Amino acid sequence: MAHRHQHHEGASLASAAKAALIKAGEQWTPMRETVFGALSEQQRPASAYDIADLISKREDRRVPANSIYRILDLFVATNLARRVESANAYIVNAHPACQHDCMFLICDGCGTVTHVDDDKLAGLLRDAAGAKGFKPERPVVEMHGRCADCA
Repeated sequence: MAHRHQHHEGASLASAAKAALIKAGEQWTPMRETVFGALSEQQRPASAYDIADLISKREDRRVPANSIYRILDLFVATNLARRVESANAYIVNAHPACQHDCMFLICDGCGTVTHVDDDKLAGLLRDAAGAKGFKPERPVVEMHGRCADCA
């Protein structure tokens, strides 16, 4: 079940995201490109308000957070971003061509979020759910604790 995938960054990430969005039947509009770019620059999960504020300052115009929420929801639905549920914030998916369950390690000290790709662990969780007659549709696992720097 494990496979290899390419992690993208910078221009490669934007190109992979654009290709994945178009493959999903959606358009890569200038605003979606702007939102994706702003989100991909973030070192920590960012809320729609964080992204709206950043874009508003850069473009010297008010960008409403509800517009950003719609775009971020589309990004999550098309695998371009991940939603960190407990923080109501988002991070980019560095490999948008691959589908993985969301498993996050969240540092309560510095706020860093690490996305864990572990097909074996995800399979075990899905199997446990299936054994209970449950069909997972959008699995998200979040583990809070301290990163190596904050420990």
